[in-house]
Amino acid sequence: MNRTARYNYVIGDVQGCFEALKALLKEIQFDADQDFIWFAGDLVARGENSIGALRFIKKLVDNGRAATVLGNHDLTLLAVARGIKPAKEKDHIQDVIHALESDELIDWLRQQPLCLFPNETTVLTHAGIPPNWTVEQTAQLAKEVEAVIGHEDFAVVDAFLQEMFGKQPDLWSDELQGHARLRCIVNYLTRMRLTDAEGRLEYSFKDALDDPMPAGFKPWFEFESQAAQSHQILFGHWAALQGKTISAQIQNVDGGCVWGNQLMAYRLEDQQMFAVDNPVI
Repeated sequence: MNRTARYNYVIGDVQGCFEALKALLKEIQFDADQDFIWFAGDLVARGENSIGALRFIKKLVDNGRAATVLGNHDLTLLAVARGIKPAKEKDHIQDVIHALESDELIDWLRQQPLCLFPNETTVLTHAGIPPNWTVEQTAQLAKEVEAVIGHEDFAVVDAFLQEMFGKQPDLWSDELQGHARLRCIVNYLTRMRLTDAEGRLEYSFKDALDDPMPAGFKPWFEFESQAAQSHQILFGHWAALQGKTISAQIQNVDGGCVWGNQLMAYRLEDQQMFAVDNPVI
């Protein structure tokens, strides 16, 4: 997907922090007639106003001024809205569930992708790209999940949502099939932080890079990345990284706003990072 724009900004996990989002757009002097926003997913969940953030972002997307990938919290919202999974108390998504246009919002959300290309040399997913996947492979596997989540038959959608949550299989294989294959793709693109040398996922670690990690596991971006050989990888999801530049080819955009830190926007044209404090916390 390409958009003609004066500036392209990639914004990290909003998590329902609508006041911070408005403050960040003011900080970057966002012009809806000229600029374009790429959201890194997790639009909703633990901030103060999930419904406000979701309505606002949907309007930007519908008006052709933004695009978003899905994050793990967005997928959880889909499952809660469909009655597949109970909402966690700390996830502030009941305002979305009970909104008058809830069905419209949920239907829109499930049509959003897991992988986007802000330009010919940049790829965006929520959690990153496993080291042994190429960019082309990532885009194709993302489409497999998108076809099911966005399916016109809700029986197909619900059947997968019922099977989407789980930590197995934790290692990708081209031989995987059915819901196990789709679950594994979702976990890599929306939940990944650490892997081992084979690419096996580890789910418990959420801390900073200088904290002790489980034996045999490292951040996915510390392994040689096939995707990073051809594209800059942009990702959110890992709040403890706080927008860290991993390398010239790998950039985090999650400032941990919902945890009392910052909401961040990365400008593609000059690699400048903008950030605002969360005004609600």
